[in-house]
Amino acid sequence: MSDTKSHKKADRILDFIESPADLKVLTLEELTRLSAEIRDQIIETTARNGGHVAPNLGVVELTLGIYRAIDSPPDVVTFDVGHQAYIHKLITGRRDAFDTLRTYGGISGFPNRAESDYDLFGSGHASDSLSIGLGYSLARLATEKPGIVVSVIGDGAIAGGMAWEALSTLGHQQIPMVVVLNDNEMSINKNVGALASYLGQLRLDRRYTTPRDVFQERLERTSLGTRLAELGKRAKESVKQLVVPGMLFEELGLAYVGPIDGHDIAMVEQAVRSAKASGAPVVVHAVTKKGKGFEPAESDPAIFHGIGPFDAKTGKVVKNGDGPPNYTQVFSQALVELGEAEPRVNAITAAMAAGTGLDKFADAYPDRFWDLGITEGHAVGFAAGLALGDIIPVCSIYSTFLQRAFDQIIGDVALQKAHVVFALDRGGFVGDDGPTHHGVFDLSYLRAIPTMQILAPSNEAELVSALRTAVEAEGPIALRYPRGAAEGVEIPTYPESTVWEYAKMRPIVQLDEARVAIVAVGRMVAQALKAAELLKEQGIMASVIDARWIKPLDEVGLLALASDHDLIVTVEENTVCGGFGAAVLELFASHEAEVDTMICGIPDQFAVQGTMDQLIADAGLDGESLAQRIIKRLHQ
Repeated sequence: MSDTKSHKKADRILDFIESPADLKVLTLEELTRLSAEIRDQIIETTARNGGHVAPNLGVVELTLGIYRAIDSPPDVVTFDVGHQAYIHKLITGRRDAFDTLRTYGGISGFPNRAESDYDLFGSGHASDSLSIGLGYSLARLATEKPGIVVSVIGDGAIAGGMAWEALSTLGHQQIPMVVVLNDNEMSINKNVGALASYLGQLRLDRRYTTPRDVFQERLERTSLGTRLAELGKRAKESVKQLVVPGMLFEELGLAYVGPIDGHDIAMVEQAVRSAKASGAPVVVHAVTKKGKGFEPAESDPAIFHGIGPFDAKTGKVVKNGDGPPNYTQVFSQALVELGEAEPRVNAITAAMAAGTGLDKFADAYPDRFWDLGITEGHAVGFAAGLALGDIIPVCSIYSTFLQRAFDQIIGDVALQKAHVVFALDRGGFVGDDGPTHHGVFDLSYLRAIPTMQILAPSNEAELVSALRTAVEAEGPIALRYPRGAAEGVEIPTYPESTVWEYAKMRPIVQLDEARVAIVAVGRMVAQALKAAELLKEQGIMASVIDARWIKPLDEVGLLALASDHDLIVTVEENTVCGGFGAAVLELFASHEAEVDTMICGIPDQFAVQGTMDQLIADAGLDGESLAQRIIKRLHQ
């Protein structure tokens, strides 16, 4: 450590890191100590708060090496997905707030522009960091501002089409930029596809253009740089070359070096420093181990990709008793049963086999399971082709990630009236993953598409029946269900599950003397029932209806409610813009139904991170808030 800080050597080095500049005065021995301290801090915090453990433990040295090589500011680093940015946060002024990670009012688990000037953009989805970094690089050149962009992207995310479109532009425009390819063989699950399995030669093509040669010359000016260049020449059969051979990058116009050891800080620093100095677009291919330094995460990186609270010593997940299964588990078992009854059922995921529960289907019917990697648009187009070939594809993608395939949903599925079943996991709030992951727009963006049908089960038994309804339906159909524990009701197996009556609501509480009718969507039915009980205590009778069908609406049922009640209240865990409530208002307007209608949903703003209960209460969707809002409306 430098002389100015050596007197504090007995303390944690991490406690003296206020900005990336502080890394440059450390020796390699001190950097090794710092790496261990950072790992301890990440494990300690995520054991309590949950979080993305394995991705961050795998990039400790990689992140330190990158920041040692650049001058930040003005140089900046963008992180694809952003789930590996905890080290970045710890060394950019957020160390003292790190214990609030992913909590209500605390710092985000992803880069967030509102938190720090070091966060160039608020990431959360895959394959976009190169496009962002390229655009920012061009903007700096145009405005004659200093600094270079280093974009970090994983070998799973780089398989996405958007990443390759950015690489194509980058190579064509020859914009100075450093792409650090973090190769750990994993995204959430094991990477799949030709790009992940192709073991190509990594030789430097002598036909390549001048920028590559300049870069190599700069590398060879130091002993470590010579090692890197020679490694690139020799590595014709690298077991870690999982994405593409360096030759392909070079054919795109990008200089390439690697693979290098991403846990060797000095090697990372030299590679990035030389890449920055080359004045060319350069790909630095770094090999890392996901979960490094924590044996449970190294042994099972998929489990520790994103995990709830766990024991920091043993790695065992902290469980909250023997509660009901979560919705994903219920969906998983129901799909396996449907797969046995209907051999045309195929399951599709976009690199989320375990997250969506499709791993059980894959075990049972491996020939009917398709993991296409982080390629949501391709997954939906592929599903359309299967459907047109008389297969029944169940395309299970998180609600927030399905947004990336909006065009394919319209053109490839809905316009063709293809019978694709969209299983939208994490519909509604997702909790501590925050605004990039909340699935609160799906009812709106799907409802706008002609031929699309939308189901919203209110509990686990309803989910089983909704899935069967969707599989036995015709045309495009989506069912959305929430994250987290189900309601605890009895779950029917396949023979006992039912097919919902088409476009019909399900009355739960229907009273002749009721002044208010609460029509709720999905798990908001439980909150509607709580509100009805509280209203009853105030002498206000309320009917409670489970909407079930978002599209098409139960027009006859809704118009009947309008004629029998003074106030219709719609409740949904979706934005108020264009959702279920908006559909009901459109119906009433078209039939000139004169009834007071109140839409309760998520306000037109991005929701923060927090527990489900906190977020539902913030949106005024908990039972108590709903009751108060209804009473106020009646008084008005």
